[in-house]
Amino acid sequence: MAWIYLLIAGVFEIIGVIILNEINRTKKQSLIILLGLAFICSFLILKLSMYDIPMGTAYAIWTGIGTCGGAIIGMLFYNESRSAKRISFIVLIIVAVIGLKLIN
Repeated sequence: MAWIYLLIAGVFEIIGVIILNEINRTKKQSLIILLGLAFICSFLILKLSMYDIPMGTAYAIWTGIGTCGGAIIGMLFYNESRSAKRISFIVLIIVAVIGLKLIN
């Protein structure tokens, strides 16, 4: 169950980053409440995962999910760079996250 919590926490991290980008693009200050809720949910669920997953592993995977998710969303919906180098490094992060899961 801890790994499911970690995945959900990562999804809330991605949602928070999307909202942060929308605040930056649209200047809608009303989104700040949603931003806070997304990050609060992310941290609370991350905390739940850390009952069974070591802190370093949980944090590394959580940030990896957020980093890769944010970058992929940026490429798909916000016309961010899709260069081969960028995609290669995102793949490296994903491989590292999978590796952490396999050794834990």
